[in-house]
Amino acid sequence: MAVIDRVPGGTGTSTGTGASATGTGASTTSTGTGATVRKSAGLGLLLAAVATVVWSGSFVTSRGLHDSVPPVQAAFWRWIVALLAVAPFAVRETWRQRAVLRQHLGFVTLAALLGVTVYNTLVNQAGLDTPAGTMGMIMAASPVVMAVYERLGGHRLGARRVTGMLIACVGVLLLVSKGSLGLGLSAGAFWMTAAALCFGSYSALLRRKPAGIGGLAFLFSTFVLGALMLAPVYGVSLAVQGGFEVRATTVGPLVYVGVFSSAVAFFAWNKAISLVGAARAGIVYYLQPVCVALLSYAVLGERTGPLQVLCMALILGGVVLGASTGRPARATAPAAPKKAG
Repeated sequence: MAVIDRVPGGTGTSTGTGASATGTGASTTSTGTGATVRKSAGLGLLLAAVATVVWSGSFVTSRGLHDSVPPVQAAFWRWIVALLAVAPFAVRETWRQRAVLRQHLGFVTLAALLGVTVYNTLVNQAGLDTPAGTMGMIMAASPVVMAVYERLGGHRLGARRVTGMLIACVGVLLLVSKGSLGLGLSAGAFWMTAAALCFGSYSALLRRKPAGIGGLAFLFSTFVLGALMLAPVYGVSLAVQGGFEVRATTVGPLVYVGVFSSAVAFFAWNKAISLVGAARAGIVYYLQPVCVALLSYAVLGERTGPLQVLCMALILGGVVLGASTGRPARATAPAAPKKAG
C-alpha cells in the first residue's frame, strides 16, 4: 500500500499515484522473474527424473549381460554407441569450442575419467554377482557424496542433513554386509559402492563446469576421452577373455545403454544440474532404488526380501531427511510508518 503524505492544501494524489505505479512495475518484474525461476526449476527436476528412470534400466541391463559380455567390453561398446548417437548433433559445436576445450582439458579429462571410464565399468563389474535392486539401492547413497563435497566447498550442511546422511550410510552398510555390519561383504557390493563414489564426484564436479563449454560439446568430449582411456583396458580384456557373441540379446542392451543411458540420460542429468544444482537433482535421484526394484522384478524376476526393504527404507528416509530443509526464518515485518503528530 502506498503511503500518501498529506500536504496542506493538496490531496497528495499525484504522489500516491506515482508510488502505486512504481509498485505495480516492481510487482510485475518480480512476478515475471519468479515465474521464470519456477519454470527453470521444474524443467531441471523433470530432466533429473528422466535421467533417473533411464539409468534405472541400465542397472537391469548390466545385470542381464553379466554372463554374456565381459564388463570392460560392455562399457567400451556402450560409449562407442553413445559417440555415434551424439556425433551428428555435437561435432559442429565441439569444433567451434575447441579452443575453450583445450584450455580446460584437465577438467574435461577428469570428468570423463569419473563419469565415463570408471563409473560404468564399475557398475558392470558389480553386476557379475550383485542383484540389480541391490545395485540401485547402493547407488542411492551417491547424493551423500555430493553433500560431502558441498561441505568441503564451504557450505554448511546442518544437523538435519548430517543426520540423514548417517541414516543413509547405515542402510548402505547393512545392505553391503547383508545385515552383519561385519564380515561376509560381497565383491560386487564393494564395486557398486566405488561406482557411487565416482558418480557423486562426477555430479559435484559438474557444478564447476566452465561456462564457455556448451552442453553437447562437453558431452561429446567426455565420451571421446572416456572411450580413449578405456580402449587399452578393452584390448587387454579382449586378449584375455575373448570377445562376446553378437546376437540380439547382447546388441540390444548395448544399444539401450549407449543411446538412452549414455547420450540421453547424461545430457538430461548435466542439464538438470546446470538448472537446479547437484543437491536438488540428487533429491530426484533418490527414487532410483524404487525404479530399479520394479524393473528388476518385471524383467529379471528378482524379488526384494525383508532386509532389502529395511535398507531401502533407511536409505530413502535418510536421504529425504538430509535433503529437506528446516522452517525458513520468519521475515521481520516492516515497521509501520509513524503518524504525523
